[in-house]
Amino acid sequence: MLLNANAQPVVVLAPFGLRPKATLSRRALPLTTELAQRGWPIHVLAPPDLWPADAGLITSINGVTVEHGPLQRGPGPLRMLKAVRWMYRRTLELQPQLVHVFKPKGYGGIVAALLRRLHPALPVLLDTDDWEGRGGWNDRLDYPRHIKALINWLEQNLPRQVAAVSVASRTLFEQVVSYGTDPAQVVYIPNGVSVPGRQLPKRAIARALLQLDERPTVLLYTRFWEFAVEDVVAALVGMVAQCPTLRLLVIGAGEQGEDQRMLQLARRAGIDHALDLRGWADERTIAAALAGADIAIYPMDDTLLNRAKCSAKLTEQMQAGLPLVAAHVGQVAEYIDEHSGLLVRPSDSGALAQGVLRLINNPALAAQLGQAAHARVEAHFAWPLLANDLERIYQSVQVKGARNGGGDLN
Repeated sequence: MLLNANAQPVVVLAPFGLRPKATLSRRALPLTTELAQRGWPIHVLAPPDLWPADAGLITSINGVTVEHGPLQRGPGPLRMLKAVRWMYRRTLELQPQLVHVFKPKGYGGIVAALLRRLHPALPVLLDTDDWEGRGGWNDRLDYPRHIKALINWLEQNLPRQVAAVSVASRTLFEQVVSYGTDPAQVVYIPNGVSVPGRQLPKRAIARALLQLDERPTVLLYTRFWEFAVEDVVAALVGMVAQCPTLRLLVIGAGEQGEDQRMLQLARRAGIDHALDLRGWADERTIAAALAGADIAIYPMDDTLLNRAKCSAKLTEQMQAGLPLVAAHVGQVAEYIDEHSGLLVRPSDSGALAQGVLRLINNPALAAQLGQAAHARVEAHFAWPLLANDLERIYQSVQVKGARNGGGDLN
């Protein structure tokens, strides 16, 4: 009898619903979908706070059940308590064989702490794909002080309490271990790609959809928080100085007006004609940008937040076969080697510009790097391959849980 043939589900506690953020759709679902196809019953519990229209929605996605909770009402603290209570009670109702929490912060992290205290025999796993606390997202987001303190506590203490921790980057591995987690309980599982990937239009069709002429097009696909806008504009000045027809196509928008700041700086420098800001884009536009661009850039500052992150956008661009010029920071150097892209010093606008110009002046090298990037990400970072490591964790934790009487919550 296979270990995963247990009728009790694996309950996945998600930090957000399917929309609009990517943690569930870009990481938790691809990993658990692979396991569902191998016979593991997966049931995801997700809060609908960020997309109220999905409240109460239960759907099946490639064999994975995704259940959005009810929309909670009342003052902020009361809503949080109600959401935690729903997720905790629903978890117990489902009688899980194990619980897998994606992100230590949020309702799932609080529920995990409660489960470890009140039901210690139930195996609980934790996945972390960003550094959330001090030095990470806490420094970027305007959370109340008590919420920041709670996030810090969960991030530093929860990994020591659970049966195993999966991390999306080498830096996260180091961070988790530095707070006292046994390294033997921490498993590196980076973000990956589906094979085959998304269908992209032909280059000519993509450029027609985007209404692009034949000028050299450099793609910046971003949320703007990884780098200083001034550095990218300075790099663009250097690119345009040597290639006046170059265009920077920007897919994405800044959450604090960074895209408009970029436009202002470009106008001040007299290069706004080279800047094509498209803002938030739908999947069709993103696919066209991936297929229609000649080169992509991935600038980053060397911060703890950036070293810890594991970018799905980077893997998308590699799988699309785009030649990349990327900052040598953290996980980026794990994905891109010397044969599959150009790595440059972080926060160095001159190096970024020279890398792009090198590829523009050497189309054969650009094509070679793009092909190698596509081959590398599919060979080493495909979700089925990465899911093998997660399945081994599930099997190991399940065996330990069975010995301890886990899964019986009556």
